[in-house]
Amino acid sequence: MSLAVTPRISQASPWVWPRWSGARWLSPVALLLLWEAGSRGGVIPQRILAAPSIVAKTFWSMTVSGELLGNLAVSLGRAATGLVIALVIAVALGLVSGLSRWGETLVDPLMQIKRTLPVVALTPLFIVWFGIGETPKIALIATAAVFPLYLNLFAGIRGVDVRLVEAARSFGLRGRALILEVILPGALPSFFIGLRYSLSISVIMLVIAEQINAQAGLGHLINNARDFMRTDIIVVCLVVYALLGLAADALVRTLERKALAWRPSLVEQ
Repeated sequence: MSLAVTPRISQASPWVWPRWSGARWLSPVALLLLWEAGSRGGVIPQRILAAPSIVAKTFWSMTVSGELLGNLAVSLGRAATGLVIALVIAVALGLVSGLSRWGETLVDPLMQIKRTLPVVALTPLFIVWFGIGETPKIALIATAAVFPLYLNLFAGIRGVDVRLVEAARSFGLRGRALILEVILPGALPSFFIGLRYSLSISVIMLVIAEQINAQAGLGHLINNARDFMRTDIIVVCLVVYALLGLAADALVRTLERKALAWRPSLVEQ
């Protein structure tokens, strides 16, 4: 008696890329190398786009001279001031709208109307109202950054589990104690999401606002560099804008981890 043996067909496993964290930098480095080669070979003229090596030298010289750091401090002051104003307004309106039906009826329609208005389109009106000094720049940043904070705080307050609120009431929490110890901590995750969005928007609006007759700041450097065809300075300022946005996002992530350490998902990360 013979036993038939069925041949075993092995299936080729799909190719799996090795897990190497440095692999994420391959494409940016390749792009920089191609950019440098194109600049040195004359394919990319310097008046169109300066080579990475020239940009690096310009970055170093502007840092050593203090020109870059001084103008960066001015830009940071504008962005921070606008963000603080947006934070105060958004938190106040978010609490009024989120904690009260009458507050929602009065506040939310106005905020939704504001959301549909392009902030950039308000630039001429702000110039008419506030002139061409620092006020319209800060006002643009604050106006753009206020809605993500408001919307996420409102959604966070309304998204707090009703059973959690009822449980807190059964332990005797009422009024301000209930808001401070239950509702606001429950809305913090959504608030931090809104803060991250607002930080990104404030950096974007900073780029736009500093085109309004800026006498100092990164936008001032870009405007002067444009007049003299200094693409290396323009690229340096763009890189600084990008690093500023990344640093702001990292700061909010750090604050989020510390403020929400009680969440198991964050503790495990």
